[in-house]
Amino acid sequence: MIVDVTQTTDVHQHLWPEPFVDALRARTCPPRLHDWVLETAGEPAFTVDAADHDAATRRRLDRDEGVDRAVVSLSSPLGIEWMQPEDGQPLLDAWHRGALELGEGFDVWAAVSVREPAPEAVSAALDLGCVGLQVPADAMGTPRDLDRIAVLLQVCERRDVPVLVHPGPATATTDLPGWWAPVVDYTTQLQAAWWAWHVEGRRLLPALRICFVAGAGLAPLQHERLAARGGRPLGFDPGVFVDTSSYGPRSVAALVGALGVDPVVLGSDRPYAGPADLGLDAAATRAVRGDNPRRLLQGTTR
Repeated sequence: MIVDVTQTTDVHQHLWPEPFVDALRARTCPPRLHDWVLETAGEPAFTVDAADHDAATRRRLDRDEGVDRAVVSLSSPLGIEWMQPEDGQPLLDAWHRGALELGEGFDVWAAVSVREPAPEAVSAALDLGCVGLQVPADAMGTPRDLDRIAVLLQVCERRDVPVLVHPGPATATTDLPGWWAPVVDYTTQLQAAWWAWHVEGRRLLPALRICFVAGAGLAPLQHERLAARGGRPLGFDPGVFVDTSSYGPRSVAALVGALGVDPVVLGSDRPYAGPADLGLDAAATRAVRGDNPRRLLQGTTR
């Protein structure tokens, strides 16, 4: 994929194409759709707005907000990547088949099983046209976990495409408020994945480009605590990025203060949130919306 320097790219959206919706509706147990009611194993039932997953509507909304391209991903909290392959593969196939046909303005993150990591599955999805691989954060929550799925990430490293780290399924939050999983479970998973990468990532994958959604659960803001407890500072790594999804000016300013502006990329998590006004100056806005996503996706320098 070629991203023009002047383009605004949102690296983190969700849009369910018709084949994927049909596959979810064909299921008799979670994750499943009953009409437009989503049932998962770990979160309360959620009524999906059908318009949120209409490609033409999404494209108009993106254009109205100045977004030229959106990279859409499978919703990892559904837990599909963790399913037994014989159950999960039909859903993964439906995702790739439908998402890659969304048309102009959309690119696609691949998704594969992390229960039984198979490098050839990553290669096959990239061959279909996916721009990189999404992995659930709970699949790399410890250095040992990262070791286990490294065979998937190594394919991306060899092929010079990026990896997106996204929260995986929540753990039994069905009796808690609907916001609990996104605010507690998801951020906790992202923080653990960030620290696992900090410990082991560059030893295993010296050239991989990787992006943690939602500011890695604001884990970069814990680096002062890391230093206070004897940890090794992360330092600047041009191949590590965080997106802005679900955060606004104060949190993004703190991320820029901790990391600099170069690792920060636009990610909205649409339809679950929209791109916020981040209060950045013109140069930083251009970097976050254009230059930095281009470096994440293509590996090119400014």
